[in-house]
Amino acid sequence: MKKDILSMLPEEIEAELENLGEPKYRAQQLFTWLHRGVRDFEEMSNLSKSLRQKLQENYRLYRPRVLKKQVSQIDGTIKYLWELADGNAVETVVMQYKHGNTVCVSSQVGCRQGCAFCASTIGGLVRSLEPSEILDEVLFSQLDSELPISNIVLMGIGEPLDNFDNVMRFLELVNHPKGMNIGMRHISLSTCGLIERFDDLAERDLQLTLSVSLHAPDDETRSRIMPANRGRGVEKLMEACRRYYERTGRRISFEYAMIDGVNDTEFHAKLLAKEARSLAAHVNLIPLNHVEERQFKPSTSGHMKAFIKILEDAGVNVTVRRRLGSDVDASCGQLRRKMQAKGTQETEVSAVK
Repeated sequence: MKKDILSMLPEEIEAELENLGEPKYRAQQLFTWLHRGVRDFEEMSNLSKSLRQKLQENYRLYRPRVLKKQVSQIDGTIKYLWELADGNAVETVVMQYKHGNTVCVSSQVGCRQGCAFCASTIGGLVRSLEPSEILDEVLFSQLDSELPISNIVLMGIGEPLDNFDNVMRFLELVNHPKGMNIGMRHISLSTCGLIERFDDLAERDLQLTLSVSLHAPDDETRSRIMPANRGRGVEKLMEACRRYYERTGRRISFEYAMIDGVNDTEFHAKLLAKEARSLAAHVNLIPLNHVEERQFKPSTSGHMKAFIKILEDAGVNVTVRRRLGSDVDASCGQLRRKMQAKGTQETEVSAVK
């Protein structure tokens, strides 16, 4: 099996080169080439031909291929469906804001968390992404779009804390000063609440933003729409958030998808306000993106306004996420599902013929 050299840090590459009988200083040259997005070792022109041959023989270097690219005619949002080496596909979204360009990356192929309103969980988890595959989402989204990426959100397909070690290595790579050098303060990690990993994350004392996909402040509602809540519960989740906040000093953000008649009542707003105030947390309300396979609908504008007023009157810092890419399958997992369905239909037609 060839090794995944793109998932290695410079010091690890040094050790690999030493084993190949090559000078260690070549590691920095190699690391730089890898993080420029070269697709073949032969492109590394300042490395000797013999070294390039050794690299070809011992290491794999597969870069993703664009299966589908959609560009919003409304706001310029770009959505990519990338094909991976094994034929699986993941989605990445590039969003343009006044403060810079943000890329939303996937951390897994599919997802095992089962959130009832999300397209990513349909079909379950296939596998977790390697650090290099997550890095390539950022790198090649930047290269293809020609938009310099300044911010990253781990909020695409998959649960980042369910792929903990690979995500932590990705963060090291994308933050490395000799690589893309994207600062931790410009990175947000979103989780559905795998609280068993919160303390592990806090120990690393990273300066990223932890975004908790809360979506309901009570166990009855949350367990109904988010199976990950079962066996954990909102109370334990809040305790884990409090420990994280006290240990890191980093304010937590609660992501809250507004679902009509499910989690947008006065009861939910008041309880959410209480939990958010106790943690000095920021609340980011998300107008739900409709998913064809799901029965949920976004909250009405009236319910949204009433919900916001309750939060603001309680002194909670609340924002409403700007809807981007509404004309390009904005909800994570939708484009992948459509391509899968198309592939299945084409297979069935071919079989009939």
